[in-house]
Amino acid sequence: MHRAERLPVHSGAAAWNAILPVRAAFPPLDGDISVDVAVVGAGFAGLSAARRLCQLDPLLRVAVFEAGGLAEGASGRNSGFMIDLPHDLQSEDYAGKGVASDREMTALNRSAIAFARDAVEDYAIDPAFFDPVGKINGAATNTGRKLNVSYAEHLTALGEANEMLDEKSMHDVTGSRHYTSGLYTPGTVMLQPAGYIRSLATGLARDGIQIYENTPVTKLDRADADWLLATPKGRVSAANVILANNGHLESFGFARRRLMHVFLYASMTVELAKDVLARLGGQPRWGITPSDPMGTTMRRIDTAQGGNRIVTRTCATYLPDMVASEAAVRRAARVHRAKFADRFPTIADVPMEYSWAGHLCLTWNGVAVMRELETGLFSACADNGLGTVRSTLTGIGAADLVMNRPSDISAHFLAEAPPTKLVPSPLAKIGANLFFRWKEWRARDE
Repeated sequence: MHRAERLPVHSGAAAWNAILPVRAAFPPLDGDISVDVAVVGAGFAGLSAARRLCQLDPLLRVAVFEAGGLAEGASGRNSGFMIDLPHDLQSEDYAGKGVASDREMTALNRSAIAFARDAVEDYAIDPAFFDPVGKINGAATNTGRKLNVSYAEHLTALGEANEMLDEKSMHDVTGSRHYTSGLYTPGTVMLQPAGYIRSLATGLARDGIQIYENTPVTKLDRADADWLLATPKGRVSAANVILANNGHLESFGFARRRLMHVFLYASMTVELAKDVLARLGGQPRWGITPSDPMGTTMRRIDTAQGGNRIVTRTCATYLPDMVASEAAVRRAARVHRAKFADRFPTIADVPMEYSWAGHLCLTWNGVAVMRELETGLFSACADNGLGTVRSTLTGIGAADLVMNRPSDISAHFLAEAPPTKLVPSPLAKIGANLFFRWKEWRARDE
């Protein structure tokens, strides 16, 4: 038996969801049901797993259980970058573990993007929610430029397209004089992540997948050949279970002291008025990741994606208890205001409408946890800060394992080493957060 020690707790609004029109929610489970596969978590991993299962066997009875509301968790709290290229957040310049492994990872990332693109086409998802516009690594200092040059050299060795941008080009794109150079790569898809997740769930429901919101799974128990899942108002009998709950895999007792629970913080402006847009200039949609992974991510969206707004994302904290305080959100929001003003001094008085914390799950050695944990119990967890693409991959891989369909995706994750064990929590928390503060200070201009 595995009892959930904690359930997800969110701080601040899930802004990507809040800026979309109100929708009719899927009902919570009320009563007992029996299915072939139960999926715990309705984010990128869980819904991708459900779609893959449906592709492999349209007659399979599949149910997805979301503890809260769709896109209220991590899937509505990220920056919406679906990145195809190596993007190792623990490196200095995003390069991964070498040319061979980075080529393999790039191919897998692109298969995840293709999987998502097929869903967009099959379910007629709004193309504004899945925009293959590419992204830019922005640099504000000579140090940042050198990091971009280093990464560009690595991409060239991989045979990947990239283009260095000068100060004028960066201003033409963003309207900001803050950036002195940049590195453009064309393969990234910019999501409206909540719009994509909501639409994907709607499409899956039309295909016969049962989706239940506000239905936390509180206990898993083995009973003969099936698993029994307890929820507040009903029980589920399932031949197979996929845990697609990222860091909350640990809440059920798996990978204890091997998962790093990191929170990133973001703020989103109010809708920008016409006179503000005129002062700002630049293009209506763009995404900037920092040349230094510990710098500041910026993104601008337009009306079709939920309004003319700018998102600022920076500040990280390591929180083993998986709860970010409201005080931490407020502290980060003050930093966001300063970063926004640095980049856009002509519109520095624009208010922020939303500020929030988003839960990332990393492992010290950068591996996922995608495997069969016990007979009939599978995991699609540990996205290592790449929730849109990596979680899509782990969801597909877990579905392939359930159906005993070997694939390049499942083989990749099964070949990874187990997550490295972490040092005891008090030391880890203090050390990790001091390390984050130092890295953020070092990357302060980026």
